[in-house]
Amino acid sequence: MKYHVSHITTFIYGEPVPLGHNEAHLTPRTFGPQTCLVSQLNIRPVPIAVHHWTDLFGNQVSYFSMEQEHRDLSVSASSVVELNERPVPDPNATMPWEEVRAMCERPTDAAALAAAPFRFESPLVKKSHELGFYARDSFRPGRPILAAALELTERIFREFKYDPAATVINTPTAEVFQQRRGVCQDFAHLEIACLRSLGLPIRYVSGYLMTTPPPGKAKLIGADASHAWVSIFCPGAGWIDLDPTNNQIPQLQHVTLAWGRDYGDVCPVKGVFLGGGSHHTMSVAVDVEPYEQPLVG
Repeated sequence: MKYHVSHITTFIYGEPVPLGHNEAHLTPRTFGPQTCLVSQLNIRPVPIAVHHWTDLFGNQVSYFSMEQEHRDLSVSASSVVELNERPVPDPNATMPWEEVRAMCERPTDAAALAAAPFRFESPLVKKSHELGFYARDSFRPGRPILAAALELTERIFREFKYDPAATVINTPTAEVFQQRRGVCQDFAHLEIACLRSLGLPIRYVSGYLMTTPPPGKAKLIGADASHAWVSIFCPGAGWIDLDPTNNQIPQLQHVTLAWGRDYGDVCPVKGVFLGGGSHHTMSVAVDVEPYEQPLVG
């Protein structure tokens, strides 16, 4: 499958902004089952400086500086991505979760060493005994890690309600857990907090979700929008993605943009600016559609 992804973020300020510095994670990753064939970033007004680099997690990052007065800012990313099926092991044949924890506590190979940092707390994800206790209903002694994680994913999907009005970007995971409501970002943070509370490595994944439902069926939650899910470390199989918002193992409908410890590491567009007044607005428009190459000749 090939997809064309368009992601447009627009800022409108109440007063002129003479200076702004911004960072964007808008270039889809290339890894295993996914290849980013082309990606372009268009910024208006034209910035005085643009730099690109690869961050600690292997994501492509763009920095741009605005040093001319402006009342609005448009950041538009256009990408073509090719997806292939992701191999998924038999969940019941994966390693017991306690062995995975022990392996990452004292890593002796490159894969476990790379996974180990994702065991720890991050700015937006805190460990807790309460969340660890909640996770242990699925992570019973000796249980294969993927089988346990799939059950936890299903429980979050079943027990928590998707409600865009319930949370904001910095709503604590503990609050999401208590009110049993949130959005895809919240459910990803919740599952991460549960597994990290057990000492297991798990990372946050940002991207997009594309779906064409059959006649009479509803679209998956988060379709044609920025989306978030998680990825757990399964020794011997690598990282396996799980989508708690839709109770799925991502395959040909999920386009991966970036991954990190939590949302703060992979925010699509963030920055600081001077001026702008006390009121400003931000809007985001995302379009994901099958890509058809134009005919030649």
